[in-house]
Amino acid sequence: MVEKTKNYSNAVSKAESTKKKLDKKYFNKGLNIGIQSGIYYGLYTALVTTATVYGIWKYWYSGEAGLSDITIAFILGTLATGINDLTSAIWALANSIIKGKFGDFLKTLKTKPGMIMVFAAVVGGPIAGVTYILAVQMGGPVVIPIAGLNVAIGAILGRVILKQELSARTILGIVICLASSLLIGATSLTGEVKDGMVLGIILAIVAAFGWGLEGVIAGFGTSMIDSEIGIAIRQTTSSLTNLLIVLPIFGVIEGSGIHLISNLFVNAITDPTILILFASGFFTFISFAFWYKGNSMCGAALGMACNGTYTFWGPFFCWIILGIILKNPGYEIAPIAWVGSLLMALGIFIMSVNPLDYLKRGNK
Repeated sequence: MVEKTKNYSNAVSKAESTKKKLDKKYFNKGLNIGIQSGIYYGLYTALVTTATVYGIWKYWYSGEAGLSDITIAFILGTLATGINDLTSAIWALANSIIKGKFGDFLKTLKTKPGMIMVFAAVVGGPIAGVTYILAVQMGGPVVIPIAGLNVAIGAILGRVILKQELSARTILGIVICLASSLLIGATSLTGEVKDGMVLGIILAIVAAFGWGLEGVIAGFGTSMIDSEIGIAIRQTTSSLTNLLIVLPIFGVIEGSGIHLISNLFVNAITDPTILILFASGFFTFISFAFWYKGNSMCGAALGMACNGTYTFWGPFFCWIILGIILKNPGYEIAPIAWVGSLLMALGIFIMSVNPLDYLKRGNK
């Protein structure tokens, strides 16, 4: 009897040990996916930036086309975002068709998790994306680190909504990541204070809240459905909302109505730069798919911190593509940005593992 009890205890202990190893492996995989999402997000940002400084976009932004200030300040940026999301949706839907998941895509749209993803898309795409564009236009580069508060907001919302653990170590990691984002963002400060600074800061906070909420609800949604189906829903919803609702509203505000929007859209998709936007759309698809999946595997706080590395990778890839390859001046990375990237890596490390564990191993 004693022997049987001992064998049973050993079996339970072995099972628990195996489960811990599997959980750790799953967590580490989620961490890796989350970090990759930040790299791909930075690459997509650089490609969109590249597209909008060449071709028809360069002509529009130069002022030679006679476009209104509202169009140059708000409509063109929203149009670029909408077209990028559209190409991303095409990649996502093509992926679902190739893998035989398109039927699942249509079925998922009718389910509760599918509607959760639609809500996440509206919150994170048109709402957060557009308010971010407006914030930068009104407040200047100083608002970019404020939008980076989505990491902290996502962690708090993950704790409140999903009851995810938020330990002191996690909070410390978040603070370090936010500090590093501020360091990286500070490289773009010029000292100029715009008239719309206050409104720009408010809009940046709205964008941060939108992205934080999207990360939480999308991570929850993709824990119930395929992340590739989730991103197909996200990008399709976001692109259609931007192109069919947000842009026409901007057109009406500008005074030219839908006629202006349709002309800009047709010229943009027939310009050679659309090839760059198709490339950016691919990396957008990969980035968001990895972001959603990473959040569902390692939690909203850590997943969003990993994705937050885009604050370094964006300028880095802009420097590589626009600065080194295409020989454009002004895209060099300041030394403080490299320091910020190392700090961010430290913050993510502290969130993902307990440094005390390594000290304990060293003492054994």
